[in-house]
Amino acid sequence: MSYFMTHLHSGWHVDQAILVEEDRVVCIRFGHDHDPDCMAMDETLYSVSEKVQQFCVMYLVDITEVPDFTKMYEIYDPCTVMFFYRNKHIMIDLGTGNNNKINWPMTDKQELIDIIEVVYRGASKGRGLVVSPRDYSTRHKY
Repeated sequence: MSYFMTHLHSGWHVDQAILVEEDRVVCIRFGHDHDPDCMAMDETLYSVSEKVQQFCVMYLVDITEVPDFTKMYEIYDPCTVMFFYRNKHIMIDLGTGNNNKINWPMTDKQELIDIIEVVYRGASKGRGLVVSPRDYSTRHKY
């Protein structure tokens, strides 16, 4: 499904996507296009993109093609989703300790929609950190 979504092929394109959007949240999936986790996340992003298009725009970035942001945003996982609003990185408290990004593939479409809605509502009110509607601290069983 990722071939239906907009891919950004350079650091300049990523910067422009973040800078130009005034009214919607920019959701960017950084990762490897052929990684199974990224493909699962891409499918979820594609399936919710039509439902959230009024307040969110989504892009895909292959970090092997555009390595510019790997150090800046500490993108070391095979699949990472980050949110921006009016040229500002919006952090989200997921209960995992990493408030910068979602770094696992989400397969539940409604969960992702809920997160995007929370990010949009918080960001439009000027908040730089929003709290997820669900706690993901117990997602991994150790």
